[in-house]
Amino acid sequence: MITSRTAKECGTADFGWLQARYTFSFGHYFDPKLMGYASLRVLNQEVLAPGASFQPRTYPRVDVLNLVLQGSAEYRDSEGNSTGVSAGEAALLSTQANVSYSELNTSTTRPLTRMQLWLDACPEHENPLTQKMTLPEVTHFLLASPDGENGSLQLRQKVWIHHLDLAAGEKITLPVRGPRAYLQSIHGQVDALGSASRELQKLACGDGAFIHQENSLTVSACTPLRALLIDMPL
Repeated sequence: MITSRTAKECGTADFGWLQARYTFSFGHYFDPKLMGYASLRVLNQEVLAPGASFQPRTYPRVDVLNLVLQGSAEYRDSEGNSTGVSAGEAALLSTQANVSYSELNTSTTRPLTRMQLWLDACPEHENPLTQKMTLPEVTHFLLASPDGENGSLQLRQKVWIHHLDLAAGEKITLPVRGPRAYLQSIHGQVDALGSASRELQKLACGDGAFIHQENSLTVSACTPLRALLIDMPL
């Protein structure tokens, strides 16, 4: 089964210095039916004004994945660590108890646009506090995984995150390892077809879809497409 979650259905925020779209309950946006999906707790797309920042805050035990789409950011923690990330790069923060984290748009002239995901972290797993990668310019690659396979970022949870960058007319079929996954269009229009239900869903720019009980997913780009497939067996 594939069930769409359109961008228009998502929560939004506009604070001047921050514009945001929230797939699940976050901050002032609350929907008791949308507290996350499996181990995916947060999926936000946010735009920070030039020079804007999130002040230090603590997190629950989650892995925070930041995918920078435009501009540049700096991530700092209260232990004195900092990481700079620019468009075309991703950073993964393995949050720790009693450590606070902040985010800064390092440009005084350009906005910062990025996707941010929170994923529940297993209590018995520990990883480097910060990981970073430059995104390869290929049709499909593994962005994050439990074991860091193929040079991907290593998560503290059994989740596989695929990054897709397809030209109009291209399509790809990916296996789905478990009963649940989530497809997110970052930009572009896409047709998503599951193997079990054979149910076609059309997604526009910014739309997402809950994937349930499908062994594979065929993604067809109707326009140039950039998307994430978050595969969550548990």
